[in-house]
Amino acid sequence: MSLTPRRQRRRTAGAGLALLSLLALAPAARADDDHRPAAVPPLPAYAQECGSCHVAYPPGLLPAASWQRLMAGLPRHFGTDASLDPAAAQAIGAWLAQHAGSARKVQREPAAPPEDRISRSAWFQREHREVSASTWALPAVKSAANCGACHTRADQGDFSERHLRLPR
Repeated sequence: MSLTPRRQRRRTAGAGLALLSLLALAPAARADDDHRPAAVPPLPAYAQECGSCHVAYPPGLLPAASWQRLMAGLPRHFGTDASLDPAAAQAIGAWLAQHAGSARKVQREPAAPPEDRISRSAWFQREHREVSASTWALPAVKSAANCGACHTRADQGDFSERHLRLPR
């Protein structure tokens, strides 16, 4: 069945509108990707061991070298002894290295953040430049490392502004 010229124009126009709609949504999708690191299957040992004290940060938020230094320094982990048995440390370290630095914002950074702190990375500083010192000092927040204080879905690796709630 051949289309009349009028039907062909309608079909072409419809396809063009659909393509424009997709292109209009693409920047928003890319921008949101920067708030949601590449999803990886969670490692239960990592969620249990590391997530018992803080958000089990997505491994894509730090480069592999940072994760290696953090795992090597667990007896002095930011002022706390976070030592693990060797088998757990090896499994978690291997998983972190395998999935490290997968977020686009991390891949754009030329070097690891100071002290291997996610909160000291250039991208983190840019994203949070509007957060006042008084907000960081709130009892419900305490520090920039407490992602879950504002990002209500941080435990799921979702740091988008869509699920942001600033404490008072």
